[in-house]
Amino acid sequence: MKAHTTLRVVLLAYDDMNLLDLSGPLQALSTASKRHSGNGAPLYEAIVASGSGGLITTSAGLPVMTVSIASLNDQPIDTLIAPGGCKGQEFYAPSALVNWIAQQAPRVRRLCSVCTGAFLLAAAGQLQGKRAATHWEWVDRLRKLHPQVDIDADKIFIKDGAVWTSAGVSAGIDLTLALIEEDYGHQVAIETARQMVMFIKRSGGQSQFSVPLAAQSQEGGRFDDLHTWVAANLHENLTVERLAEQAGMTPRTFARSYAGQLGRTPAKMVEAMRLEAACRALEKTALPLKTIAANTGYVEEQNLRRVFQRQLGVSPGQYRSRFSGHGAAARD
Repeated sequence: MKAHTTLRVVLLAYDDMNLLDLSGPLQALSTASKRHSGNGAPLYEAIVASGSGGLITTSAGLPVMTVSIASLNDQPIDTLIAPGGCKGQEFYAPSALVNWIAQQAPRVRRLCSVCTGAFLLAAAGQLQGKRAATHWEWVDRLRKLHPQVDIDADKIFIKDGAVWTSAGVSAGIDLTLALIEEDYGHQVAIETARQMVMFIKRSGGQSQFSVPLAAQSQEGGRFDDLHTWVAANLHENLTVERLAEQAGMTPRTFARSYAGQLGRTPAKMVEAMRLEAACRALEKTALPLKTIAANTGYVEEQNLRRVFQRQLGVSPGQYRSRFSGHGAAARD
């Protein structure tokens, strides 16, 4: 790696915050630095800071030692990360942290949040007119408190200019890997993910839920068995008639009932599951595109390419090179 300047990352902390919102990003930064700094300057200097400094107690009960935010006022900060977590069903934004975020925002290169840390950024006036992500269970509360924020309830993380926000808890690691990739390239990020035994590095464009899980949470389990069967039989010709037969219903009744319960047609469900399965295969395996197309029901490689361009705006090979450790194994 070429000579570089150590980037200072400040991770905020406060009582009752989620431990993993802090430790996940912190570990990713530390792992990247240890594996790639060699005898030179570390990639990152990570600092954990709270309003008054000293010990804070996370929601898991583990105390964490911090420095005070005031001690950092004269230090250059590259990236500021606000974690989530709270006690109870309402998010309390500590005023000292809110004010400090607002003061620091013009000075930092990147402003980030994990989970309900988006409430901190919003309270500091940093999400107005921005697209943002947060934990799926807190989306409606964030919208109610801050209607000027364009909240995406689905995404793992979102980058809008210099502001990065992410979904619940473990999504903070996904966000941090993306920050590392932006700073030092794909190879450093993917090697960091491997070292942390993160099997894949998820795309910010991915849903917080897998397609089957999202469907199950919506309709209460009526079609759970069908979704499980579809996921295991994507290579088959999954017509409405075939799905209705599997569900034990007439095609007309099945199509009406399914769309009424889930808000999408059976065909859209199959399309979403096939795309998700193809993405996972590209991320996790080095299988050629022809095999992936056959396994996921696209039949021909060209069909797979067309769907990726239409749905994701990239080719399968480009997707693989960005989100897996296998590189563009298939000719694109």
